[in-house]
Amino acid sequence: MTPSFQVGDARITRIPELHWNNADPGHLYPDIDAETLATFAPSLTAGSYNAATGLLAQGTHAWLVQRPGLTLLIDTATGNDKPLPDAPALDHLHTPFLERLADMGVQPDQVDLVLHTHIHADHVGWNTRLRDGKWVPTFPNARHIFSAVEAQYGSSNDGVDPAPDLPPGVLGAPNHRPLPRVYTDSILPVIEAGLAQAIEIDGQEIVPGFSFHPTPGHSIDHASIRLQSGGEEAWFTGDVMHHPLQVYRPDLRSVYCEFIKPAEQSRRWFLARAAESGSLCFTSHFAETGVGRVKRREDGFSWEFVQPNQGNIG
Repeated sequence: MTPSFQVGDARITRIPELHWNNADPGHLYPDIDAETLATFAPSLTAGSYNAATGLLAQGTHAWLVQRPGLTLLIDTATGNDKPLPDAPALDHLHTPFLERLADMGVQPDQVDLVLHTHIHADHVGWNTRLRDGKWVPTFPNARHIFSAVEAQYGSSNDGVDPAPDLPPGVLGAPNHRPLPRVYTDSILPVIEAGLAQAIEIDGQEIVPGFSFHPTPGHSIDHASIRLQSGGEEAWFTGDVMHHPLQVYRPDLRSVYCEFIKPAEQSRRWFLARAAESGSLCFTSHFAETGVGRVKRREDGFSWEFVQPNQGNIG
């Protein structure tokens, strides 16, 4: 039985994949120092920061959104069996993700849409699953919507189709490239099955109530997805931020961010927008409920987790 959140006519439930409470702040944020942690650690809740060990809690998950006549997922976590040797914590997983989805009363063939914030290994992995040595779509009736630029860059990164004009100069030189095989294993099979819709990330409403807003930097064409329903608003943040610590210190770059300065600019834009609107923020890697609000404080922003506002389902 899993509690959920209600935003307008949308019921939103987290489908968990992984949880860990041993993330080293110095690895996750290469520029962090002891003074920063000492200053802001008291603002972090016990479910996100262990004061005794000095380690952070995080996870991977997808968001199930159920509206009248529509079932969709926001991102699809990492997936099982994916070869990710450069990310040992994600390499060749075997998790009961689909069973957890089924516990919510949803089978893979009942998913209508999959919306992606970006094409990284831990956000697109369950798009496909391994069958007889071949990656096949997990959600055979779903339209998968993602950035055309992200797909082009992923294809080039995997050597499928060159994209000499990417990345664009405006982003600067990448700190690193995406993990290999993510496009080949998790996006290309969906495209070949005729289940893909590549879009421009420009803030336009792509699906009724859902719009994709540019927050590049963590990845080449990262999007944060806004839901508007019944006069209410919520955001699916993607990887604009990985942990509440970045709300307090938006200048801290994640080790996973590809374009460092644009990532900070996008994070600051998003935090200001979220604080002004007071919207619920559905994060991709925060622990605890994974959901909260950004608040203004005198010299920046703070984070408050929010508890589910609907009863158990499943």
